[in-house]
Amino acid sequence: MSVVPADVLPGGVLAAGDGAAGPAELGPRARLWPALAAVYRAQLSRARVARIPLLFVATFQSVGIMILMRGVVDGGGEARAVVAGSAVLVVAFVALNLLAQYFGQLRGSGGLDHYATLPVPPAAVVLGAAGAYASFTVPGTVVTAVSGCLLFGLPLAHLWILVAVIPLAGAALAGLGAALGLLAPRPELATLLGQLGMSAALLLGVLPADRMPQAVKLARDLLPSTYGVEAFARTFGDHPDWAYVLGDLAVCAGVGVVSLAVATWAYRRAAVR
Repeated sequence: MSVVPADVLPGGVLAAGDGAAGPAELGPRARLWPALAAVYRAQLSRARVARIPLLFVATFQSVGIMILMRGVVDGGGEARAVVAGSAVLVVAFVALNLLAQYFGQLRGSGGLDHYATLPVPPAAVVLGAAGAYASFTVPGTVVTAVSGCLLFGLPLAHLWILVAVIPLAGAALAGLGAALGLLAPRPELATLLGQLGMSAALLLGVLPADRMPQAVKLARDLLPSTYGVEAFARTFGDHPDWAYVLGDLAVCAGVGVVSLAVATWAYRRAAVR
């Protein structure tokens, strides 16, 4: 074996050796929108098979509630409230209840560690999962709204407002559901909180507000889904006041931004523990 002095080695070899001693540089972090699209597609593919039966249950539940309420509500403003509340209840069942359970189980099983190792922003994980779960509410919400209009004799002309109601109410409720699941110390508690949230959406959204006590009305105003229900219900009138409709949708959008921001903070908090 021959020994070669170090001073005759090429400079590139020495440079490579010196560089190898230092810490390796990580790749650039993924941008928000490409990461969001990737998480959304992954969650949509994962939940497609498992969530379709539950979506059928949510739709059947809302239609069944309308059939029961048909015996005590004839028409007018009460019928509008029942149909709008039942349609938004499908969104609450999936976006709030199921998402709270999903993130609660993910935190309890250590699944957040997998997402924490990915070079994606925390907001992409929360928004991607919330968007995927909210997407499953579209067929059930449309079926419930059409069935309710036919059942109570309400006009179908303005059902296009669901194009705005579903994503905005879904964002507000999905953010709330994700935050509940991530902040709950145990998966069982996350499931309980999701069930309580859906029950609140059922009792405070489907029942006509005129028959509620004042204290219950105040609690109703604090529920994010209320403003989606109000925006949808206003469109059943002969001459809808679109300024009020836009105002209710704006409240939904504002609550959605806040709730998703809280859910992102809760994700960061849970992922580093």
